Order: sequence, then structure tokens, then C-alpha cells
Amino acid sequence: MDQLPEYAIIVAGGSGSRMQHTLPKQFIEVAGKPVLMHTIAQFYKYNPDLRLIVVLPEQQLSTWRDLCRKHRFELFHMVVLGGATRFGSVKNGLDAVQGEALVAVHDGVRPFVEVATIKTAYEAAATFGSAVVAVSPKDSIRELTPQGSRAVKRDQYKLVQTPQCFRASILRRAYEQPEQAHFTDDASVVESIGEEITLVEGSYRNIKITTPEDLILAEAFAREI
Repeated sequence: MDQLPEYAIIVAGGSGSRMQHTLPKQFIEVAGKPVLMHTIAQFYKYNPDLRLIVVLPEQQLSTWRDLCRKHRFELFHMVVLGGATRFGSVKNGLDAVQGEALVAVHDGVRPFVEVATIKTAYEAAATFGSAVVAVSPKDSIRELTPQGSRAVKRDQYKLVQTPQCFRASILRRAYEQPEQAHFTDDASVVESIGEEITLVEGSYRNIKITTPEDLILAEAFAREI
């Protein structure tokens, strides 16, 4: 069987609000380079022939172009306009995918995803149609109930990360439906059309940079690379 072409849709629609920063979080520098550039570089380390689509809000396009010039960032990528929500942004990115392919959707602010994790996700999606990166919770978990809360078994839960990788035909079918409130990630969108979700092991280093505390961790991780 011929190997399917591989795409990555990197969704970078965040603002700096929770980061308490004037810059959108994907543009904040870590180890001298914007977070989003680190993220893109990880996917190219995995596959230099990858077809990479970056989804950005329209008002951030000129800032990104300026940053690419400033940092002499020359890894090839297509830029697509984001939608009003993450669902809309992924849908717009998906419009740039041609024919059948393997498509990974990844958060622009997860710059420390390991090449081995990316590889595992694409390989599992090639076999099963889907691959969602996840890790086990480290902390105890309590479920909120009308009466208060109750303890639940930690080993029955997973914390979902990205990339989330799918055959393009499955992802397209999933994103043809109207958006719903419970669609918090691509796995929830795909699952809603009756597709099985395959989990693959992630990494605790694959953090999503969202708050100021995350930046401290990010700088520490970046020094180790």
C-alpha cells in the first residue's frame, strides 16, 4: 500500500490574555525564538517533506510575517485564516488538504512535542484511522456531583494532548457537521460521527503554554534541547 502524504494543521489562534502579556502567546519568545517557530520546527524534524498549514487570525498575519523576517525563519508553511472558533479554524485548515492523506492537528503553543510522539501518531493513524496523544493524570481526581464531589479512579482517565492525527476523509466528514459546545478537540468532533478513537502515549513535556508559569517550564525545557 502506498504511503499517504502527511499534513500538519497547526492551530495558533490564541491571545495573550491568560498569559498576562500584550503579545499573543504563540508569538512570545522562548529561548530567543517565538513559540510557534519551535512548534513548526519539531514537525519538520519529523518529516522535512511534511505539508504544513498554520492557521492564524487575520489580525495576526502581519505580525507573523514580520517575525519570520526578523528571525530569518525559512521553514516552508502555508498560512490560512482562522475561524471564529477552534472548530472553524481547523475546518479552514482542512480546506488546504488535498485528497486522501494523514492529517495531524496540533496546538501552536505545544512546542516541545517529541519527534517520536509525532511519528507514533502518524503511524497509528495510518493503521487505525485515528491517533490521539494522551497521558495519564498524575494527580488524584474528583468528580463534581450535585451533592459536592467524589473520588474517582485515576487509572480510568487520560489527559488529552495534541497532535491528534486522522485520515483526511474521516476528518472532513467530521467537520461537515455543525459545531457543538462539547467539541473541545478534534477527537470529540470525530467521535461524534461514530468513529473509534485510538489513544497513543504522549509526554509530560508536551505542555501547552497558556499561563505565565508555563513560560518558566518552557525556558527550562528549551535549555535541554
